[in-house]
Parts: sequence; C-alpha cells; structure tokens
Amino acid sequence: QVHLQESGGGSVQAGGSLRLSCAASGYADSRYCMGWFRQAPGKEREGVAAFYPGAGATYYDDSVKGRFSISEGNAKNTVSLQMNSLKPEDTAMYYCVAERGACVQISGRWTVDDSAAWGQGTQVTVSS
Repeated sequence: QVHLQESGGGSVQAGGSLRLSCAASGYADSRYCMGWFRQAPGKEREGVAAFYPGAGATYYDDSVKGRFSISEGNAKNTVSLQMNSLKPEDTAMYYCVAERGACVQISGRWTVDDSAAWGQGTQVTVSS
C-alpha cells in the first residue's frame, strides 16, 4: 500500500513562493501518476499538477500554468511542487496523490479514481 507524506506548506504573502514535497513509500514495481490536488474551504478538490515518471508528460491546471512546476525530487520516490507568484486564491489544503498507471484526464482535467492514495495534506495560505 502506497503511503504519502507531504511537507513544505506554510504562509506567505502574495507574490511569494513555496515548495511542497511528497515522499512516497510502499511502492511496487508499477509506475504511478503522482501529483497534487488542493481544496479550498467551501470548494471541491481540484487537480493542480501531475506527472508520470519516465513519460515526460506533465499536467497543470490552467489556474497555475506558468507559476507552478512539478518535478521528481532528488530523493527516490519523491515529488516536488514549486509554487511561484502565489495568489490569495491559491490558499488551500494541498494533497499529494498517487495513482497506478498513467495520469488520466477527463474533459481536460486530471482525475483520479478510488484506488488513488492520498497524503494527509499540507496547508498553504497566501495573504494579500
């Protein structure tokens, strides 16, 4: 069973930067789509960024394109999300997510099913 542990959340002023990291354990030999969802108070969870290791393909929600960058971390089985030019609307709980197989998009949005593993979440707060 895949276990995910996030780190790196915090508070920052608008225009600032934060870097989130996610360490995964419990992997089998299968490859996983890994990325980040977020959920703001009163809103549904939304996929922010994702990538499938080895495929060179990444996904970004339109709201973060050009500001966020997802990459494999330096340590094995880690993924990082570099968030620049943060806006107050980026305030949310951010969750690391892993799902076996390639990343799936439906109507242009990254989606996962019930088999996906979720981390506990890390809070990102951006003040104006």
